[in-house]
Amino acid sequence: MIDPYEVLGVSREADGAAIKSAYRKRAKNAHPDTGGDVDLFSRLTMSYELLVDPIRRKVFDETGYDPELADTKDLQGLVILETLVNEMILDEREPGSFDPVAAMRRKLTDKVVSARFHILEMERHRARIRNHLDRMARKPGADVLGRMLRARCQTISDAISRAETDIGTIEQAYGMLDGYAYEVEAIEVKDAAE
Repeated sequence: MIDPYEVLGVSREADGAAIKSAYRKRAKNAHPDTGGDVDLFSRLTMSYELLVDPIRRKVFDETGYDPELADTKDLQGLVILETLVNEMILDEREPGSFDPVAAMRRKLTDKVVSARFHILEMERHRARIRNHLDRMARKPGADVLGRMLRARCQTISDAISRAETDIGTIEQAYGMLDGYAYEVEAIEVKDAAE
């Protein structure tokens, strides 16, 4: 994720005129037609477009993300975190009586463990199918069973790839929680002798 304020060299309080001026000044030197850097010019343009759009700017200022500037993995991680944030908000326990960040980490870890277990199950099924294929003599002509079993193997392989991608997304969401801590109130334990 790039910071549009940093790219344009303006403060977070900059108004539209300051943003436009900064964009024009930097874009003039970065424009590809004048020998500038294509990537820099693209980042300048995307940053300018974000900051002059009041809705996108407000969302970026509140969340630190913009769909057009964010890495796809970041956006997918945000979707996962959004669900966990909703669960935190709906939790009826008193704030400070539990650690919602630790709960989010546990849920993400559980999702990774579950996905890895599911991958192992699918790999066992795929191996079993391949073993059947190795033992089955092919019927001359139309090999209906062979095609069906090979198609099933391919479907399982595709599902394994999707599960591995999901694990990467969950790990991305987990990484977004780095640096967060939550203060839980100390619970007073009453002496049983009282």
